[in-house]
Amino acid sequence: MFNCRILFAAATIAALSGCATHSTPLSVADTIAAEPQLSTLNRLVVKAGLTDTLKGAGPFTIFAPSNEAFSKVAAKTMDELGNNPAELKAVLSYHVVPGKFMAADVKNGTIKTVNGANVALSKAGEFVTIEEALVQTADISATNGVVHVIDSVLIPPAKH
Repeated sequence: MFNCRILFAAATIAALSGCATHSTPLSVADTIAAEPQLSTLNRLVVKAGLTDTLKGAGPFTIFAPSNEAFSKVAAKTMDELGNNPAELKAVLSYHVVPGKFMAADVKNGTIKTVNGANVALSKAGEFVTIEEALVQTADISATNGVVHVIDSVLIPPAKH
């Protein structure tokens, strides 16, 4: 019984140490890469060729869909995005806003994304949403911006 408690405590400490705390500030791209819950997003950022952009001067605010958020997207849609780099880049850049906006800075209204389309941002108490997505983990600081983990993948409006 004693050994089980030690193993449980060690596992808990190991799990908690993997959370969003970095001793050295990283770029937005490196911050995404360092977060296990953002591994799908990181893979897609690399595939879309956005890594260097997200390591650039910025500042950027990225509303980063978690792995769980990507798991809610239809497999067909994910396949289509994976086979169309331009469309993938358009979807991913719809999650990025120029500037650094901490959760406390969010005002109700719309803001233009790097994609060129507007998104609705709102805040109620401590809750921040972008479109219909809820920020689950806010204010992961990076050297060139901030990352907010969201619970849904945002799909930009179709361009006519």
